[in-house]
Amino acid sequence: MGDVPERLTWAVENLDLSPTDRVLEIGCGRGVAVALVCERLTSGTVTAIDRSETALRAARLRNAPRVAAGRAVLHRATLEEADFPVAAFDKVFAVNVNLFWTHAPDEEALAAVAALRRWLAPGGVLCLCWEPPKGRRAEEIAGKVEPVVAAQGFATQVRAGMTAAGGQLVAVRAVAPVSDGEGEVGGRGEP
Repeated sequence: MGDVPERLTWAVENLDLSPTDRVLEIGCGRGVAVALVCERLTSGTVTAIDRSETALRAARLRNAPRVAAGRAVLHRATLEEADFPVAAFDKVFAVNVNLFWTHAPDEEALAAVAALRRWLAPGGVLCLCWEPPKGRRAEEIAGKVEPVVAAQGFATQVRAGMTAAGGQLVAVRAVAPVSDGEGEVGGRGEP
């Protein structure tokens, strides 16, 4: 598969995947993370969207056996255009998707996170990750994104990491609320 960027490996590790998970990747690019996710699934699936048809062609080629087997589904769509059923996914992630922080806390970012919450099953995990250039802006990104995610009822945690070359990684990892059987909503475990 060639060199895998550390930010992608780190993002997938932060998902804490189960073999049967239904996963959504926002902005899949050339499909490297799709392959990483599929390696960890047995009967689970990954759905990925990207706005670039060129990137999706490369992702389909890279993941051709997984696509043919129905384990990976790739769509050309922006997050704003995407429409999935309620609770369709157990895990949702994005790496270096600027919409979530460059628009935070405006209506566009809030609407995007609200859509992700709808698509996540109760107790599902959302992980938004970045590798800022030369480690700059990690705190700024987390400081803008975490409140937007928390405002949608997620239990949130900011996670930090480092690449082998000393670059910073940052993630906002969140758990969708679940019903406790009494109609009350609360988080399931630690984000």
